[in-house]
Amino acid sequence: MDTELLEKTARELVAPGRGILAADESNGTMSNRLEAVGVGPSPETRRAYRANIFSTPEYESAISGVILFDETIRQKMDDGTPIPEYLASRGIHPGIKVDTGAKELAHHSGEKVTEGLDGLRERCMEYFAMGARFAKWRAVIRIGDGMPSEANISTNAHALARYAAICQEQGLVPIIEPEVLMDGNHDSQTCFEITARILDSTFAECKAQGVHIPGALLKPNMVLPGKSCRDQGTREKAAQMTVDCLTAHVPHEIPGIVFLSGGQSDEDATAHLNLMNGMAVEHPWQLSYSYGRALLAHALQTWSSGSNEESQNAFAHRAAMNSLARSGDWSTELEA
Repeated sequence: MDTELLEKTARELVAPGRGILAADESNGTMSNRLEAVGVGPSPETRRAYRANIFSTPEYESAISGVILFDETIRQKMDDGTPIPEYLASRGIHPGIKVDTGAKELAHHSGEKVTEGLDGLRERCMEYFAMGARFAKWRAVIRIGDGMPSEANISTNAHALARYAAICQEQGLVPIIEPEVLMDGNHDSQTCFEITARILDSTFAECKAQGVHIPGALLKPNMVLPGKSCRDQGTREKAAQMTVDCLTAHVPHEIPGIVFLSGGQSDEDATAHLNLMNGMAVEHPWQLSYSYGRALLAHALQTWSSGSNEESQNAFAHRAAMNSLARSGDWSTELEA
């Protein structure tokens, strides 16, 4: 394990003003999104849409890495350049989703455990050879009646740590993603407490399995009330509770936290990040973004209408807004 290279890549992924584009939707999910905007799904339409986004002018000032899906990392740009090679030529680290999805947890109805450890070492070796330099594995934690169970937390924490160790062994920076879902009517305090539990469990497993924390990144949810909660609170409360939770439950030697948007609106995801980075306190890690829909939702809608350039402009705008939020310099006025 080359710890120096892992640390260097991790730092570059959370460099000031930059964040990660999550373009790693599975073929099924991406096809559903294309169908929703009236585009017939196929390997070629998925490729064409993503190639257009990746060729956006000058977005590398705001994007340090792109998470790809297995199909996409094997595809090419319009001129025949392999997508990982093209991204690297723009100074953007290619990344790869390596889990195989969340499946029902035995004896725990409604809860899921993420699978994909079988054959992971070999897949990581292949992806590294193809140009990938970081990876992602997502665990999903649902809040509800009796959920999450201790079994749900412990199995996902163990898998996240095992994944991270294997990735580092093969030269890939692991993004550790334990996501507490926004579905439900729970309040912010409940989200805080569950997020703290899964973070504690995950990093305890990482320590036990020898994960090199300075060569990894964390992709957590923000501390938010469930979508059905009557009290949605304020953006300021969400930002403060998120920082408080992470400060107490995330190792300070991890170089960066790259938030998921998790169903927030585009502007909410940017505003929350901006508030956290605008606090009068020096955080122990970089606070950045690893957004998918919050960067691309409008771009996809625009692309479906036939305008490549307008789609790129929509993506570039959201990337620029989140880049400003990295330093607390975003404002609603800039959205106009």
